[in-house]
Amino acid sequence: MLFELIILFVVSFIAATISGAAGFGGALVLLPILTSIVGVKAAVPILTIAQIFGNASRVWFGRSELQWKPITFFLITAIPLSILGSYLFTDIDSDKIKIGIGIFLILLVVYRRAKINKIEFGNKGMLIGGGLTGFLSGLAGSAGPLGAAFFLGLNLTATAYVASEAFTALAMHLTKTIVYNKYSLIGKVEIFYGLFIGIAMILGSWLGKKIIEKMSRQKFILLVEIMLVLSGLQLILSGF
Repeated sequence: MLFELIILFVVSFIAATISGAAGFGGALVLLPILTSIVGVKAAVPILTIAQIFGNASRVWFGRSELQWKPITFFLITAIPLSILGSYLFTDIDSDKIKIGIGIFLILLVVYRRAKINKIEFGNKGMLIGGGLTGFLSGLAGSAGPLGAAFFLGLNLTATAYVASEAFTALAMHLTKTIVYNKYSLIGKVEIFYGLFIGIAMILGSWLGKKIIEKMSRQKFILLVEIMLVLSGLQLILSGF
């Protein structure tokens, strides 16, 4: 038990550092380890609780650069559809949906790297991004890479991008926690693991911010795009 907790804390810290630097990707590292320890059904609610701490800390560390207009547009659709996705969590096999998200993320990076006009979603585009991300986040446990892809299209500074995306993720995770709790998916074990991982998340988020403060914008964009591709591949593989 003690050894598992140590491993979980270290992996959670690494996952939060990645999320703090790229805006997402922590679940890519953490979820497989967490699932192997507590099982699939418990892993999603636990990850939701832990990500509340991770996202809240990223919001706090970048609070001076929060972009409220795109955040508001994103959440208008993200909150209600995350509730819908959460209600369907126990009834729908989301494997095919995960494959679809994975393919979309990879194609998005290919498009961004091609010699054609760059995608600029704008505030109205965030309504679509919020709806898709919210629904799939509630359904599959985490859709951070998808939400991050939409915020990346706003061409924000690294800190503004990470903090703003984290604020929307925080709102969705809080919403999902309420729904999961209604269906008795959150008990004492889930709360214990969620709080334990949350401490590591806060420390990792702090280190992640320190990393992006020393990065050039080109390297930061490259990091995010690499994480999008890796997340896409992980989603595709997990869907089979």
